[in-house]
Amino acid sequence: MFGLGLPEMIVVLVIALVFFGPSKLPAAGKSLGEAIRGFKKGIAEGVTEEKAKIETK
Repeated sequence: MFGLGLPEMIVVLVIALVFFGPSKLPAAGKSLGEAIRGFKKGIAEGVTEEKAKIETK
């Protein structure tokens, strides 16, 4: 996954914990998950539209 191993993931988690604090970390994680899900959905829709354009030509 992006070349990140366990030590790197732990460092990222610690930085996020310091930056957001323990009370806001779950909400930040949820927001990040929703943003990634929306991005993937948008990419998938774009690919589907492009395939449809190619098939109609």
